[in-house]
Amino acid sequence: MNHGKVRILMAKLGEGYEPAMFKLGGAFSEAGFEVIYTSIQDPLAIVSAALQESADHIGITTLPGADIQDFAKIFELLAKEKLSQIKVTAGGFLEPEDIQRIKEMGVVEFFPKGTTYAELIDWSRLHIKRTH
Repeated sequence: MNHGKVRILMAKLGEGYEPAMFKLGGAFSEAGFEVIYTSIQDPLAIVSAALQESADHIGITTLPGADIQDFAKIFELLAKEKLSQIKVTAGGFLEPEDIQRIKEMGVVEFFPKGTTYAELIDWSRLHIKRTH
């Protein structure tokens, strides 16, 4: 399947509706990325959506109550589905030790709350490549 744009799946872990995720998605769409949302927090559902949508990248918003073990499950499932080429970033609320742990699991970058859309888009243009 050949899509001209890089496809980013945006998901969340933790409690609460996150309107910022939709604003972020809008900014990415305007910047030329194709954005797919999933509000389901289950790691299997996130990886299934990435597979079905031919996502090139997964961006996860972490909200209060996020279980960082879900990141380990996401990477396990990506490997099982032979989708290890799909990189994962995260951003939002996490303690410094949890940020270190998710990076050890495979998260390529963590963006703390307050990172600007411009910074996120610039990073994405440099680091996210089409995988399909």
